[in-house]
Amino acid sequence: MADAVQSAVRQLAQSRRRRDDLAIGVASLVGAMLALPLAQSSWHGSEVAAVLAVSATAMLAGQRWAIAVVAIAELLLAPTLAVDAFSGGLALWPGRIIALVALAATVPGLLQLRRASAALVLVTGCRRTRETCRRFHVALVALGTIAVVIPLL
Repeated sequence: MADAVQSAVRQLAQSRRRRDDLAIGVASLVGAMLALPLAQSSWHGSEVAAVLAVSATAMLAGQRWAIAVVAIAELLLAPTLAVDAFSGGLALWPGRIIALVALAATVPGLLQLRRASAALVLVTGCRRTRETCRRFHVALVALGTIAVVIPLL
């Protein structure tokens, strides 16, 4: 009886994780496709958008490790999109509106930084402990902070 309940709980968690992966993958792919034309004037924005598109495709294909690459790519692309969305460098329509939509599409992946840090620990081959995952999470947050500060300089 306990095994049946545990199996049902495990299946429910897997289906929820697949739904989350699908939502994050689709949102990231949409954000990358919208960011590709905007990134011509930014610092390596087109390369980061291309990496985001490839990693989102890998995530849609069922590769759970891809959340780590999606999160890093979104951390690096979000500040570029924010500058494009809120500065006067682009015309309001379609430039800034598309940049805002692309920025909004990066939010689901950015909210999964904790899960991305755990996947990054596994990808790098380190031993997965709570402390190691926390260190990787802090490193990802630091990377995001640096990525936000650089375009402002």
